[in-house]
Amino acid sequence: MSAETTTSVELLAQISANSKVALNQRESGDYISVQIGSPSEPIALTGNDGKKLASGAEAAFNHQIPLIIHFNSTGAPPDSGIEALHGWGSAAKQLTRCSGVIPTIICVHQTAVAGSALLLGLVDFVIMVKHSFTYVSGPRMVHEFTGVPVDQEILGGSGKHSQTSGVASFVVDDEESASALIDELLSLIPKCSSSLPKYIVTNDPTERQLEEVEDIIPQSATGSYDVRDILKKVFDEGLITEIRREWATNLVTAFATLGGHPVGVVANQPQSLAGTLNIAASQKGARFVSFCDAFNIPIITFVDTPGFQPGKDLEWRGMIRHGAQLAFAYAQATVPRICVTLRKSYGGAYIVMDSKYMGNDLSISWPSAEIAVMGSKGAIEILHRSATPEERSLLEKDYEERLLNPYVAAERGSVDIVISPAETRSKVYSALQPLLTKKEKLQKRLHDNTPL
Repeated sequence: MSAETTTSVELLAQISANSKVALNQRESGDYISVQIGSPSEPIALTGNDGKKLASGAEAAFNHQIPLIIHFNSTGAPPDSGIEALHGWGSAAKQLTRCSGVIPTIICVHQTAVAGSALLLGLVDFVIMVKHSFTYVSGPRMVHEFTGVPVDQEILGGSGKHSQTSGVASFVVDDEESASALIDELLSLIPKCSSSLPKYIVTNDPTERQLEEVEDIIPQSATGSYDVRDILKKVFDEGLITEIRREWATNLVTAFATLGGHPVGVVANQPQSLAGTLNIAASQKGARFVSFCDAFNIPIITFVDTPGFQPGKDLEWRGMIRHGAQLAFAYAQATVPRICVTLRKSYGGAYIVMDSKYMGNDLSISWPSAEIAVMGSKGAIEILHRSATPEERSLLEKDYEERLLNPYVAAERGSVDIVISPAETRSKVYSALQPLLTKKEKLQKRLHDNTPL
């Protein structure tokens, strides 16, 4: 019997007395599951339930395997006193201890409300079954406090959390779909921070050329397209597992495989807000980059953005702080990082989208890339305010020829290589191979101070 099998048997014996905490052994790997309520029947979260959740998290942490929580709770009962709060606090502490060490996933089957809903914010991924809901303060309390009536679906339904709040990483139709999604995620991510992602067998040749991929980008500089069409051509079998697909749609974050190696993908989405970066996109990207860095998953970034979205409201709500989150996540990431510039990469957005000087390992560019402080129109309006429309047109054309091309950036060291779009898959794969064994010496410190 192998050491790994012995560990699993010992763990089964350790937790077999608790029917709500179990070791699951599947093809995607072992993991601890914790059941709070049944899929069809929510329960009040007592102190004992909180302690069971905490014990499950502790067992997963100690054995360095993922933790999956199936959640269906109405929160602490009003007559439970401090005991229920103690149990919830213990669970929160153990989940926080797991952060960045083992993957954690919560699946909400029907309801997760009141204080226990905050547990969703402590895990890596949240799966919500369709028609489930979660909130901290319920409809009655909201009505009493604000005077505005609201129902459960509008307040905290799966649709709102997938599109507006970003709490839901995925929304699925039923429990069977949730189980399949959990298996898919566990096959793409390692079991703990000290492990590497598992190789996934593929028949998709790594030298495959991407036919007509350059035609996806419109000839017009302001033309829109779906960046997923490019991603599906680059990665194995055209498959990507997108995270928070309906939230911050101007940025795509996903898992995929390249030559069988799992990778994290970050890409600007020109189809939404012209691919500009705003607060939600910065948070979405930063969270995903940080997860990939914690679990040894290489990051491949595809850039096509004209900059940060302008707006008084955005500035007042902290665009500076939140934009810095994305820059911070990339700057401290030590996993292999490859950046591919497809079209626009201007100003501050160029910096935070894993630019060369943020420390990426390889900066690749398509010939269509425009890398500069800003676009030609904005630059000429600042530099030649008194010019006539005819003069501006000529000046813009000259600016584009002199500065808005990847070869100028390559001469100055901001781009390592300019490639044909058809070569993207083969070139990125070739670059990834030697980087898979990359190691960086980390500075000793208690923890960083992320710009939250």
